[in-house]
Amino acid sequence: MGDSAKLLKVVEENAARQEKKIWLDLQFLPDPVFEGEVLTLKCQGWMHTQLSQVTFYKDGKPLDCSKNHQVCFIETATVENSGQYSCKGQKTYTTRWLTYTSEAIMVQVQELFLPPVLSAIPSPELGEDSPLTLRCQTKPHPQKSSWQLFFSFHKNGHTLQERSLHPELSIPEVKERDSGLYWCKVALEGHRVQKQSPPLEIKVQAPVSRPLLTLQPRAAGLAVGDVVELHCEAERGSPPILYSFYLNGEILGNYSALHGEAAPLRFLLKSEQDAGNYTCEAENIISRASSGPVKLSVNGSQDMSTFVSSNRLVAWLLACMLGLMVIAAGLLAYFRPWRKAGTLPSRSLPSAPGGEQCPLYANVHYQKDKGENVTYSLAHTKRKEARPGDKFPSQRDDPLSAQETSCKELNPRSQAHQDLFGDCKDVLYQ
Repeated sequence: MGDSAKLLKVVEENAARQEKKIWLDLQFLPDPVFEGEVLTLKCQGWMHTQLSQVTFYKDGKPLDCSKNHQVCFIETATVENSGQYSCKGQKTYTTRWLTYTSEAIMVQVQELFLPPVLSAIPSPELGEDSPLTLRCQTKPHPQKSSWQLFFSFHKNGHTLQERSLHPELSIPEVKERDSGLYWCKVALEGHRVQKQSPPLEIKVQAPVSRPLLTLQPRAAGLAVGDVVELHCEAERGSPPILYSFYLNGEILGNYSALHGEAAPLRFLLKSEQDAGNYTCEAENIISRASSGPVKLSVNGSQDMSTFVSSNRLVAWLLACMLGLMVIAAGLLAYFRPWRKAGTLPSRSLPSAPGGEQCPLYANVHYQKDKGENVTYSLAHTKRKEARPGDKFPSQRDDPLSAQETSCKELNPRSQAHQDLFGDCKDVLYQ
């Protein structure tokens, strides 16, 4: 091994020993550092040795600083700039570059004052015409206690009070319109640091006005079985509003109006006991009020059972009428095909034994000779079976016997007709 190599090895060993003795040193200014001030980081080598390729780190992540300078500046320090800082740089020995790293140091950025908190006195929820005081509270750092703090108050994005040395804002009589989100800001005189409080919701409750009770339909002329609807509404009052309905002082039901709308109550008049004085009551978180009475009269003494029975009777009668109509239509459809063209004779038809009448079902047109037309009317009479002792009228006693003939002889087509009423005699009328 040559002399130059031995010398280089000794230098490296000395550098390693010196690095363990913190060869690089990191400093920060000012100490202590407050928010809003400039934070200066300085990476310095042993015996003020010049360094190159210097990198600064915060919590292990490199900072955006020039690598050709051993100083890094952070403008307008904030609490978020607090953390562990270190630096790394290179030093050259003859023809080789050696890299050194400093020990990590803790940098704590001090707050000039604590973040403000907004409070409401006596409470963030109160009734109309009550006094309200908003207080913006904070605490300055002991080393900065002599500095002036300025306060401002805001509501729903609008400024209520500009920078003032007074940390309170008073409202003698709040109204419902004063409800909303409030916050305050605190700043130092001649300083760029300002802090805002978390928002505080103020709710101003308006008392309910006397509600108005209405009846639909009107109270006059109501009867058992009618459906009525009560409406209760308070013109003013902060929601939610609870509405309650009463009959002669007895509660019937309630309704919660989440957005302040009117409350309905719909019911059926079952008996005369539903008559009486109806009232309603409106209530919210701070007050309640009652309506005037509305008198309801019910005509008729029938109760709901009689009313229901009457409806059932009407329905039964309608069903019976419908059934009779169906039966009549069926009979008409059944007998209508038997009515054929032609006119019945004016004289009465022969009766079957026992007084039964045979129906007429056709006319027969018969032509004896050329140019001579004879029209016959064919009727059927039911033939009664002969029994011992029965006597049939003689041919001379029957005024139509002279005109009786066989169906086969006069009209062969009559054979195609089936006797639907039993055995009948064919009777022809000329």
